[in-house]
Amino acid sequence: MDLNEIKQPSDIKNLSIDELKQLSEEIRNFLIEQLSITGGHLGPNLGVVELTLALHQIFDSPKDKLIWDVGHQSYVHKMLTGRTEQFSTLRQYKGLCGFPKMNESEHDIWETGHSSTSLSAAMGMAIARDVRNEDHSVVPIIGDGALTGGMALEALNHIGSEKKNVIVILNDNEMSIAPNVGALHNILGRLRSGQKYNWVKDELEWVLKKIPAVGGRLATVAERVKDSMKYLVVPGMFFEELGFTYYGPVDGHDYEDLFNSINYAKKTEGPILVHVITKKGKGYHPAESDKVGTWHGVGPYKIESGESLKKASNGPGWSKVVSDTLIKVAEKDQDVVAITPAMTVGSKLEDFKKKFPDRLFDVGIAEQHATTLAGGVATQGLKPFLSIYSTFLQRGFDQVVHDVSRQNLNVAFGIDRAGLVGADGETHQGVFDISFLRDLPNMTIMMPKDANECQDMVYTALEHQNGPIAVRFPRGNASEAPEERELKTLPIGKWEVLKEGSDAVILTFGTMIDLSLEAAEVLEKQDVSVKVVNARFIKPLDEDLLRELSNQNMPMLTVEEHALKGGFGSSVLEFFEEENKPFPYIQRMGIPDRFIEHGSVGDLLNEIGLTTDGIANKIKDMVPTKEKRA
Repeated sequence: MDLNEIKQPSDIKNLSIDELKQLSEEIRNFLIEQLSITGGHLGPNLGVVELTLALHQIFDSPKDKLIWDVGHQSYVHKMLTGRTEQFSTLRQYKGLCGFPKMNESEHDIWETGHSSTSLSAAMGMAIARDVRNEDHSVVPIIGDGALTGGMALEALNHIGSEKKNVIVILNDNEMSIAPNVGALHNILGRLRSGQKYNWVKDELEWVLKKIPAVGGRLATVAERVKDSMKYLVVPGMFFEELGFTYYGPVDGHDYEDLFNSINYAKKTEGPILVHVITKKGKGYHPAESDKVGTWHGVGPYKIESGESLKKASNGPGWSKVVSDTLIKVAEKDQDVVAITPAMTVGSKLEDFKKKFPDRLFDVGIAEQHATTLAGGVATQGLKPFLSIYSTFLQRGFDQVVHDVSRQNLNVAFGIDRAGLVGADGETHQGVFDISFLRDLPNMTIMMPKDANECQDMVYTALEHQNGPIAVRFPRGNASEAPEERELKTLPIGKWEVLKEGSDAVILTFGTMIDLSLEAAEVLEKQDVSVKVVNARFIKPLDEDLLRELSNQNMPMLTVEEHALKGGFGSSVLEFFEEENKPFPYIQRMGIPDRFIEHGSVGDLLNEIGLTTDGIANKIKDMVPTKEKRA
């Protein structure tokens, strides 16, 4: 069967196992070839080919609810639901999303991009089904890494206690973005080496009951013995004690094993957990042999060698600048420790871990725990640096409020992927952290203009002894490598003037500095003189400089790669409102009040007008003409 002929899951319902094996090979070849051009989440999708085909053969989507946790492993699902021809646009501007998307297909019933949400969503759908007296299956597919998330464990507890008919597919490939950590990971390791249990116990009971006269009594005795013995021999008791019937381990690349296990689960009442063992990256050697998560999500690459086709940048990655600075400070300061929620690889902390194995704490996918853990470390006089993506910190917001800011603890937050991130789309755009952090008492927020300033900000954050402090930095690479020099602390709340001007002023920071300077150069040629200020401290504001600028009676434009609602520009407006004096002419540029979808960062900035020309035109609208100024 040609892949492009598959328009809906019913098209594969009658395929034999041999035909499914052939289709599996075609799908893998397609993914390897297509993602070598577009990039994407290759490893996770190569690992779930057979599992996805089996699920769509056994269940009837969208009547039956297939819920993909995280969603980066849904490419095969997209192909089986009629979207193969769109894969040339994968993760491209206005193209196919890399995660489930309701407006793409009726088969995408739950949108996600972050981990550990599928079980809670599944419980909600099961409740709705039962309230309406409907009859369909609810099937969340969750990875072993995502299972460490607090929400997932809360949902397991709820589903098990309510005895809802939910079939949890645990896709266990021993990794999330990077190798997993923690006690639950170790439990799953023991499960992988265990033997199947439920089929044997149920078949034995069935046989005993068939023996005339004494069968029922023998079955009862066997049931008691079985329940006693299983605590000794069945690793799956972890899930059984939570109220689930455990099936597994199941070979996730063996169709007979998959069909037998999932069909058996489908016939069983109550909560079921089918433990499926898969190989991340299966079918492509570079991805199969990956032990650190390099092939989890990739850019374009050479199929033959796996060599990246990503264009080299002049400067180092921002995450690497931060990590190297952490190492530099930690070499002289034994109190510095690093904490990360499963992002040792993503945040480039591997070198820190090698150099200081006892001072790097990867807590798994547990952002809330990571945040409060950092607070606990801070109470004892150490200097915790929590390295966390902007959109992951959203999950730890209550802990930032309640456990860190309220207690005014000296926790340094390294907020990675701040700003637009591009191809991962709306679930990963780091454009809300200023809004939810700047309203917290005691919080300091800053963002560097270049690698040198980034180093100084990391050092400043670690030396800061007056409450929580955050360093935001974007995805991608700095324009230049930092200089070899002594680190220095920055004066808290003090900005710097990068260019003098007399007609208007641009207040900006981080990724918008270069665009603003370019816009000022364009305007200079049109006889408009613009002052450009690096507002590197987003909180506190440089109030003295703001008062000085106000007295100069120049219109002000704030520019930020962040949501306008509650962002930096809003804080400037609030400052002048509180000053109770004549209000200067202020306009704001930033992210509009909507979620920004996927595409290159350049395409997205162009769409919302955050460009050199966009900034220049806004200033021209604000500044009187030359004749009027005269």
